[in-house]
Amino acid sequence: MEDAAHPLLRSYGRIKSRPIKPRQAALVEELLPSLRPPEGPFDPRALMAGAQDAWLEIGFGGGEHMAAQAARAPQTLIVGCEPFLNGVASAVRHVAEQGLKNVRIHDGDARELVARLPDACLDRVFVLFPDPWPKARHHKRRIIQADMAAELARVLKPGGRLRFATDVAGYADWALEKILASPHFDWPAQRADDWRVAPADHITTRYEEKRLGDCEPVFFDFIRR
Repeated sequence: MEDAAHPLLRSYGRIKSRPIKPRQAALVEELLPSLRPPEGPFDPRALMAGAQDAWLEIGFGGGEHMAAQAARAPQTLIVGCEPFLNGVASAVRHVAEQGLKNVRIHDGDARELVARLPDACLDRVFVLFPDPWPKARHHKRRIIQADMAAELARVLKPGGRLRFATDVAGYADWALEKILASPHFDWPAQRADDWRVAPADHITTRYEEKRLGDCEPVFFDFIRR
């Protein structure tokens, strides 16, 4: 997905805002090294003995959704990607406070991590409320692009699910176009409530509740053919 002459554009903005609280900073220093996936190619299920499934969350924000899903599914290994340092610190705190053993954290670009995964290794992928890059000249920085859709299709098992959620109408249309242009995804929605009503297993986060977008949240669940 990248070469030296044409490096990937960043799909995220700043990586830090306010100072990280001392307790969280200490947890990051002590715990994060053990939570990072290995360098080089790796199979996510190999990161936890007895893992029955492997999920990926791209852009986990403060880690609330990732931690809650991990607590619900202790036999599922969840890898979360987030370049924003304050969000990583928050996620590490959730992992420590809840004693989660099935979470791994990549504090960097999700595209770099996905490129290191083997084919058909994931059961689910979540891309929830990513940076919409609303200006037209910045659309090329959105995480959902044709090449990313192809990569997610590659790492998902047949029957695996990709969930995309946003509260930005233009990004919803963009994601539908990019993902459905792939020959590898089906969208089984049949009526408006299939995307307007949050799925039963969705976990609402504080970020989602802020309603910073220009429409009500929409949830697209795609199935890998």
